[in-house]
Amino acid sequence: MVLNDEKSRGKSKNTKPGRPTGSARRPDPIEKAGLDARIAATRILSAVIDKKTSLDGMLDGEHGNPAIRNLSEADRSLVRAILHSALRHLPRIEAILDSLLDTPLPEGARSLKHLLIIAAAQMLYLEVPDHSAVDLAVEQANRDPRNRRFAKLVNALLRRIGREKEALIESVAALPCLPAWFLDRLTAIYGRDAALAIAEAQLQPAAIDLTVKQDAAGWAERLNGKVLPTGSVRLEKFRGAIPTLEGFEDGAWWVQDAAAAIPARLFGDIRGKRVADLCAAPGGKTAQLINQGAAVTAVEQSQSRLKRLEGNLARLGLKADCVLASLLDFYPDQPFDAVLLDAPCSSTGTMRRHPDVAWTKGPADIAKLAELQEKLLRHALTLVGSGGRVVFSNCSLDPLEGEDMVARVLADNPDFRLVPVAPQDWPGLEEAITPRGEIRTTPAMLGSDGGVDGFYACVIAKI
Repeated sequence: MVLNDEKSRGKSKNTKPGRPTGSARRPDPIEKAGLDARIAATRILSAVIDKKTSLDGMLDGEHGNPAIRNLSEADRSLVRAILHSALRHLPRIEAILDSLLDTPLPEGARSLKHLLIIAAAQMLYLEVPDHSAVDLAVEQANRDPRNRRFAKLVNALLRRIGREKEALIESVAALPCLPAWFLDRLTAIYGRDAALAIAEAQLQPAAIDLTVKQDAAGWAERLNGKVLPTGSVRLEKFRGAIPTLEGFEDGAWWVQDAAAAIPARLFGDIRGKRVADLCAAPGGKTAQLINQGAAVTAVEQSQSRLKRLEGNLARLGLKADCVLASLLDFYPDQPFDAVLLDAPCSSTGTMRRHPDVAWTKGPADIAKLAELQEKLLRHALTLVGSGGRVVFSNCSLDPLEGEDMVARVLADNPDFRLVPVAPQDWPGLEEAITPRGEIRTTPAMLGSDGGVDGFYACVIAKI
C-alpha cells in the first residue's frame, strides 16, 4: 500500500514491530496542543461508523465518551465541528482518500482510516491550518501502536491533500453525501432530483431558529434575524452563546427549529382547552401550546428528560401539569380536547444538525420505529373526546413513519378522519402541503432562507 503519487512511490523500509517508521520511539511524548481533541474525534467517529452509536450522547460533557470529558469547552466545540464536517462529507472524504492510494487500506486498519478522515475533514472543509492538521495526525499515528508503521503514509497523503485541495474538492463535488441505501430510498420516495437536493441541503449546518411568545417581527429586528413562514425568527450568522442574547433571561423565546414549530400551530384556536403533549421533552411544543392559551398536560416517560422540560418551562415562566408516565399506560380521568403526539422516529429529517443519523440508522430501524409510532398513535386517538383533535408529527423523511402509517390507522378507525391543511393558511410554505392536506417539509425547502428540518405532520379529528 503506497500513496498514489509519482513523487511518493517506492517501497517502505522494514521496521521493527511497534516502532515509528523513520524515527525512534519517543520515551516521553511531548504534549501537543489540540492532540487530545483529535484523538477524541477519531475515537468518537469510530463509534459512530463502526458501532452505530449516537453522536449527541457521546459529545455530552458529563456523561459522554470518556475521551471528551476532560477536554476544555473550546476543545469540545472543536471536536463537535470536526465530527460534523467529517460525517456530513464522509463519502467525498473517503473518495478523495481512495483516489490517492494505489491500493486500499488493509481491512484491519479501521483506526488508521478514521484518523485520516478526521485530518482530511479539517483540511478540506474546516478553517484549520493544513500544517496543524498534518502535524497532529502524524503525531497521533506515531503514538498509536496500530498505526506507527503508517506514519510516513499519513504525512505524505495529507500533505498532498494540502497541495491539491481545490482540485480534490472539485473532483468529488457531484458525489452525494449520503449512504447508498438512504439515497436510493429518498429517490424512490421523492424522485432523483429532490433526493439529490436533500443530500446537498444536509451539507449546510442548521441555522438557529427561535419561537417567540409574541411580536416575532419586533424580536427579529432586535436580534438581527428574519421571520419565516412558520412564524419562527431565524438568526442570521449568529455564532455566540445563546444565553447571552437579549430576551433569554426574561424567557421571551426559546430555540426551536422552524419545522418543529409547525405541529402546535395546526390546532388553531385552543384557548381554554385541555391539551395533552405526549413525548413532551424538551418542551418546545409544550411551551407553544401554553403560549397559545391551552391548559397543558405534558407527558414524558424519561425522568431526566421530564426534569429538563420542567427547567425549560421555569425559565420561560410557563406552567404545565407534568406527568411521568409510559405513554402506552397513560389513561387520563377524562378525555382531552386535543392531543399532540410528536413521536420518536428515525430523525432522518434532522441531518443538518445531526449528521450521524444517516450513518447510525438503517431500513430496519425505520421499520421498527414505524411500528412503535403506530402503537402510540392508536393509543393517542383514545385520549380525545368527540370533536377532539390529534396532531401527529415526527422529524422523519420516510412515509413509512408518516403518510403510510397514518393511512393504515385511519382505515381501522372510521370514527376519525384526516383534516386537510389548507395551503392558503401557510403562505410561503405551500410546497410543503401534500395533495391529501398533510405537511411534509424536507431540508431542501426554504433554501433561500437557509433551509429547514424535514418534518411530517397531520391533523386527525374524532367525528
